[in-house]
Amino acid sequence: MDIKSKIVKLREELRLHNYNYYILDNPTISDYEFDMKLEELQALEKANPEFFDPNSPSQRVGGAITKNFETVVHDFRMYSLDNSYSKEDLLDWEKRIKKLVDGSIRYTCELKYDGASMSLTYEKGKLLRAVTRGDGVQGDEVTTNVKTINTVPLQLKGDFPERFDIRGEIVLPIAGFLKMNEERIANEEEPYRNPRNTASGSLKLQDSSEVAKRPLECLLYSIKGNDLSISTQFEGLKKAREWGFKVPEEAKLVNSIDEILDYVSYWEEHRHNLPYEIDGVVIKVNSLFQQEELGYTSKAPRWAMAYKFKAEQVSTRLNEITYQVGRTGAITPVANLEPVHLAGTIVKRASLHNADQIEKLDIREGDTVFVEKGGEIIPKIIAVDFSKRPEHTKPTKYIEQCPECKTQLIRLEGEAKHYCPNYNGCPPQIVGRIQHYISRKAMDIEGLGGETVALLVNEGLINNYSDLYELTEEQVIPLERMAEKSAENLINGIAASKKIPFERVLFALGIRYVGETVAKKLAKHFKSIDALSRATMIELVSVDEIGNRIAESVIEFFNNTQNNHTVERLRSFGVKLEIDADQLANQTNKLKGETFVVSGVFESVSRTELKKLIEDNGGKVSSSISSKTNYLVAGDKMGPSKRTKAENLNIPILTEQAFLNLLK
Repeated sequence: MDIKSKIVKLREELRLHNYNYYILDNPTISDYEFDMKLEELQALEKANPEFFDPNSPSQRVGGAITKNFETVVHDFRMYSLDNSYSKEDLLDWEKRIKKLVDGSIRYTCELKYDGASMSLTYEKGKLLRAVTRGDGVQGDEVTTNVKTINTVPLQLKGDFPERFDIRGEIVLPIAGFLKMNEERIANEEEPYRNPRNTASGSLKLQDSSEVAKRPLECLLYSIKGNDLSISTQFEGLKKAREWGFKVPEEAKLVNSIDEILDYVSYWEEHRHNLPYEIDGVVIKVNSLFQQEELGYTSKAPRWAMAYKFKAEQVSTRLNEITYQVGRTGAITPVANLEPVHLAGTIVKRASLHNADQIEKLDIREGDTVFVEKGGEIIPKIIAVDFSKRPEHTKPTKYIEQCPECKTQLIRLEGEAKHYCPNYNGCPPQIVGRIQHYISRKAMDIEGLGGETVALLVNEGLINNYSDLYELTEEQVIPLERMAEKSAENLINGIAASKKIPFERVLFALGIRYVGETVAKKLAKHFKSIDALSRATMIELVSVDEIGNRIAESVIEFFNNTQNNHTVERLRSFGVKLEIDADQLANQTNKLKGETFVVSGVFESVSRTELKKLIEDNGGKVSSSISSKTNYLVAGDKMGPSKRTKAENLNIPILTEQAFLNLLK
């Protein structure tokens, strides 16, 4: 047997043994025999580098160093999930989805593993890349580190698609986490706080050989791609197992909310018997066709819901109430607590939200309070233990002046929060607006973080985000922790931000109430900052989903002379303040004022492309038929109830071709 054939044979053997051990939990050789075969392969590959394969089993031991993790855009967006905490929440969800799809609905119930979300891309059966969730649109490529995880197959088997993404969670089993902490304590090192954060932190270690030492696992649960030949979620889980992925067997196919609740109750009681941490259950509509019918909101799929287990509660002492100033001037009271262990982390602070919440709880410094993590993520105070209240305490008096600049606070009618009106002179507002401007979903300026922004402001180098474009390497090199290469990257990152599209620039400006989705709608409607700045109240509220509060905030922003000056400076530096000409070329107002419902399967364009065509031509896409619907675009396999409802309301029903002709 020649050298190449021997290497190939060893790789195939090791892949099979790896699959038997880590996926099937049924090893067929001893650890020693496996190690001997791996050493033989490593020696042959070292002596014959011309046969190198990045997906060889030998690559799992790590060793490569990653200084900077490249940002990669996901082929398919990674949405977050809506949460529910009661049977009523689930019943409401079921009612909503039954209005939107025809026929009976089955559900896949899966455990919600508490780890780090990961997207793996495979091409021709080989692992191409591994990318963290990031903001859902883009994340950090961590392929080198993920290759060290034995439950991530480097080469698939069976009838896998040509190219696809598979999503899952990188988790640290509880037994492995405890063993790691035993070793750290023995070495007089600080123990890790919890498995989830340790798993997440492992993915960003620069030395992959250090990652290889950690007993991480990857549990897969969702396949994304084109032409997958899979019709249901449950079938997708079965297929993924056949291809070589570790897919938890606890998933169950059910037919009703009652069966879902039985599943939830069982695992809420038995979750501590699992080798991994879970914080709830995920329920998904099983049919992928029905999933496509239901679609997505701006943040989450309509066809899935996370049921979160009851939050853990603890009691501790409230030492002090302090106040933070946000980038919009909003004041947030913060409870500074006696440190307490809660749901795997040490909690020292919790938000008190606003003056009304403080008054409602009658909370005072020195009180013993009950703390829980809302959805097991954000700590919040839910009540005061009045039986332990110290004598002679006085009700908390909310501050009247800004804690940073001493300006008198205001509270607008109908608002829950107090605000500092010192827009241009309050340091946290200045720093906060610039930090928002550079953030990932906004201008995404590489090499510039929140701490550096604070340094630049404190050193007097910048006072608003337009000042960033005048910075030089010579100015930033003297800053703390700033080397020559870091300074170069920062200046290059600022220059690259001039290519960011208008809708994200508009979000980056930090206009109150103008979030990511609202910015897209305003950019699409007005097409330039000039048109938006001249818009009247009537013109603004005529835009879909733009109400009085948002409209007033936009007008107030452009009535501020300083803001207009900043926008003009951004223009002079080449920041995009209008939609690109090529993007405008594909947009018309042919469908302005028309509302469409799209249902079924289409031939010449996908449902997503069809919806985009409607929006690009000024129309609105709705998920359900009502008297406000102007057209129903009907594809193959559309349910009969939608057709019946459209006919009863005398709504015109268009075929795919008829709709395309409408555009012509």
